[in-house]
Amino acid sequence: MKTTSIVIRRRITGLFLLAAAFLSCIILRLAWVQIVKGDEYRQKGIINRMRDVPVEAKRGSILDRNGNELVTSVSADSVYAIPNHIKNPDEVAVQIAPLLGMDVNKVKTIITRKSRFEWLKRKVDYETSQKIKALKIEGIGFAEESKRYYKQETLAPHILGFTGTDNQGLMGMEAAFDEELKGIPGRIVIEHDAAGREIPQALHQYIPPSQGNNLVLTLDQTIQHFVERELDKIVVAHRPKTAVIIVMDPQTGEVLAMGNRPTFNPNKWREAPQQVWDRNPAIWYNYEPGSTFKIVTAAAALEENAVKPSDRFYCPGYIQVADRKIRCWKDGGHGSQSFEEVVQNSCNPGFIQTGLNLGKEKFYKYIRAFGFGQPTGIGLPGEAKGIIIRENDATNLNIATMSIGQSIAVTPIQLLSAVCAVANGGKLMKPQLVKRVEDQKGNVIKEYKPEMIRQVISAETARLTGQLLENVVFKGTGKNAFVEGYRAAGKTGTAQVVAERGGYASGKYVASFVGFAPVNDPKIAVLIMIAEPQGGAYYGGVVAAPVFSPLALDILRYLGVPEQKNLPKPKTNPWEVEQERIEVAVPNVVNLPLDEAQKTLREAGLAFETRGQGRVVYGQIPESGALVLSGTTVILDLAGTADAKNKQGEQVSIPDLKGMTIREAGNLLESIGLKLEPVGSGLAVTQSPAPGQKLPRGSTVKVEFKPPSAANKF
Repeated sequence: MKTTSIVIRRRITGLFLLAAAFLSCIILRLAWVQIVKGDEYRQKGIINRMRDVPVEAKRGSILDRNGNELVTSVSADSVYAIPNHIKNPDEVAVQIAPLLGMDVNKVKTIITRKSRFEWLKRKVDYETSQKIKALKIEGIGFAEESKRYYKQETLAPHILGFTGTDNQGLMGMEAAFDEELKGIPGRIVIEHDAAGREIPQALHQYIPPSQGNNLVLTLDQTIQHFVERELDKIVVAHRPKTAVIIVMDPQTGEVLAMGNRPTFNPNKWREAPQQVWDRNPAIWYNYEPGSTFKIVTAAAALEENAVKPSDRFYCPGYIQVADRKIRCWKDGGHGSQSFEEVVQNSCNPGFIQTGLNLGKEKFYKYIRAFGFGQPTGIGLPGEAKGIIIRENDATNLNIATMSIGQSIAVTPIQLLSAVCAVANGGKLMKPQLVKRVEDQKGNVIKEYKPEMIRQVISAETARLTGQLLENVVFKGTGKNAFVEGYRAAGKTGTAQVVAERGGYASGKYVASFVGFAPVNDPKIAVLIMIAEPQGGAYYGGVVAAPVFSPLALDILRYLGVPEQKNLPKPKTNPWEVEQERIEVAVPNVVNLPLDEAQKTLREAGLAFETRGQGRVVYGQIPESGALVLSGTTVILDLAGTADAKNKQGEQVSIPDLKGMTIREAGNLLESIGLKLEPVGSGLAVTQSPAPGQKLPRGSTVKVEFKPPSAANKF
């Protein structure tokens, strides 16, 4: 009996200990969950029952220097779905898909997903949102968001840029100052039950967004309108591949206007080709500046006393440098002339001799000092730095060609910045596009002041260079840039376009003019760059300089710059148009590649226009042999491959295929109805029959190709 009692007590004690251990585990577990992991589980619980709806912040506005609003944000409805609230997905998809411009199956896929929230379409127009709201579909809702609105569509879009669907800056100022413009998003926190239904009188919290700051640019809306107007005229008159106009205040470096063609509407940027909006030619396009770069050569030589305005030069029409003979633009040359006349006449031999006298080390010193070979730091994404030959690799021939604006590539903003340094007394100013950042109450958050990079030349050298450039406009190659009532200075430029495979592209040029006014107290500096103008005229003095005259006049009058009375006027037209019209016979360019036809017509003193699409001329008006006055326009009809194939048996002239790849030669021959029989690989070196001979369409031309190293021997 006693033994039984002891056993029972032991069992009770063991049971008690087990229960105590179990309770201890539970207590420890509760302590772990509630004390150690309590915050974590609490947050998970909140996440499960709380819906956090973001509230987009309104982006700040972009204004011009005078406070005119260029870019703002407007309200727009975004359509969303709560899938578990939609009772009949098939019917709903059929109803709203056409209104949203979406595929029915895509809409159905979205609204049948196992999720609590799905966007259907962001930022729809007002009419669309009203039509969907009128349907009163359960589970379809609307969120008010802001949509970027560019008030004047094609006004400076490459500077302003644009935003994406989520209001993030993608290009231009919108991207460069995205942090300042975008603001701080808000939130709406709403408590829901397990089925996703909103709980009445449950926890609601609204955290308001903070609107972004405003950006005040250096642009002047009115001056930008003047620039856009002139660019439109250029497109109509010359149909260029690219055109750029930049206007700067030379004293501060502030950009007053910057425009490009082709252009786009940032409100509908997705509708424009990517190559139009993804790069800004004013800061990206690399080109040989031609004679406009002679400003740098002249300023550097004058600063180093390598030349004086009265120094004499003799131009026989060419200059021999190493094994190359570099010609002047004027047949027979300019003869004996002072350096003042060298600048006035844009004489190549005179500038080459000046550059060689300056020397490689000093010339490169000023190339770098004027800012070439490096970005200007204008603050826009995608800026190029130009291309210069390394100083150690430069030869006398390189110095000679760089002296006249060849063998060096610059961007439009680089060149204009350098010219501003001549206009303002020798100070290279950093180009500036933003004046300040303001909050919504107008308080200045950050201000950007003019920044001088360095003193490049002395004030006296700058003044003297300006006088020489004034002569260019008054009695030299830039007479078409003369501004009524104001003293203007500047320089024309005509340069060939560098081909992709090296050398220069036949018949392709860049016409440009860069200048400033008034000479005695410059208020504006302007660059006009027109790449690959069509229609025959391509000289800078004929194509670009005439744009400067009305543009500068309108800007100076708008700025209230007093006119100067009794200024003399140029007595004659500029040399480029001062040509006697003589009777010439129209050459036969039918069946020639377009480049060769254009070159032939230019050499004959004739202009041209193209009609249709293609790479080969199959008709011309007037016909070959007709006697016309020089300067007459010849209309060229272009044939594609289909036209050539429809004219089997007709005799065609064989083009010169030398230097082409097999693909290039094959495409060209196919376009005029001939066949290619290639031999070897590489570049074309010989062909049979020879260029200029005629064959019936459908015939075969045998072409021998060799690797480039071997081809160069021929």
